[in-house]
Amino acid sequence: MEYRRLGRAGLKVSEICLGTMTFGNGADEAEARRMVDTAFAAGVNFFDTANAYVGGVSETMLGKALKGRRSDAVVASKVFNPMGGRPNDSGMSRLHIVQAVEDSLRRLQTDYLDLYYIHHVDHQTPLDEMLRAFDDLVRQGKVLYTGCSNYEAWRLMKALSISELRGWTRFAAYQPQYSLVVRDIDEEIVPACQTEGLGVVAWSPLAGGYLAGKYLPGSLKVQGTRSAEGWGFPTRFFAPNHSDILQTLLDVAKELGRRPAEVALRWGIEQPFMTSVIVGARNAQQLGETLEAGSWRLPADALEKLNTISRQPYRYPRAFEDPMVERRNAAIKMPKTGGATT
Repeated sequence: MEYRRLGRAGLKVSEICLGTMTFGNGADEAEARRMVDTAFAAGVNFFDTANAYVGGVSETMLGKALKGRRSDAVVASKVFNPMGGRPNDSGMSRLHIVQAVEDSLRRLQTDYLDLYYIHHVDHQTPLDEMLRAFDDLVRQGKVLYTGCSNYEAWRLMKALSISELRGWTRFAAYQPQYSLVVRDIDEEIVPACQTEGLGVVAWSPLAGGYLAGKYLPGSLKVQGTRSAEGWGFPTRFFAPNHSDILQTLLDVAKELGRRPAEVALRWGIEQPFMTSVIVGARNAQQLGETLEAGSWRLPADALEKLNTISRQPYRYPRAFEDPMVERRNAAIKMPKTGGATT
């Protein structure tokens, strides 16, 4: 397991992060503890949760599992989703942020969060209100680093600009959906994160299980999986050629003698901008198999094969402007070389 800096921040996190959405939703307290034990044994130090996962149960279970070893873990949580039926029980208002962080700290049995994300876009709260509230949490020592999830590139850049202008805590991380079949962020968000020094922590790197080896090309529903249960299976975001991508993944995995899930995760980990990928599991055995993705590297030809089949065409304006560099270079008339004349 390798450890990487969270963007330009000094914080180091494991290249695989344990997601805890199944804690309380498929995994009971004992199984959740076994999964945390399995993660630590594999070298994972990064754990992801959210206040809304199973109505706070996920945070509670993670807090119990980390008791006595909190300092060994980098804990990330999120705020936005409804936690009750009152008008201010959701969103990114200062009021909800202040209430939500106290509740998360209590459930997690900790004095601070290493990383706190804005979970979703809030169209009803000004950016400066939520960013100032986040800055206050950092100054109070309740949060060490901040980030956002699911923001468009323009909104991300606006948030960074506001923070820099006001001298507030700047986002250290961005959490997007990213996998072999969902690469929308390549066009605008990845360059923004690279330019601004943000760590990228991907959710759903196995596309809701589609890339885990249980599916065959042309099939989008398998019994006993999320697709059949009707949750966490984001097919509406899949690339048009997702069946071809899946077939290539299966072929590469067979050639390498690896599980498809390992190969798909390894591909995500080896993207040059990636800090960490979030993996979830129903039990410790499944998690242990998944974590084997942290112990090897893809051969260059396999990486290129997967990059090529999954790469999606850029849209306007990038598709229009990218060739302009070559167009300019081609127009430059270089001096002719030849024998000197006297």
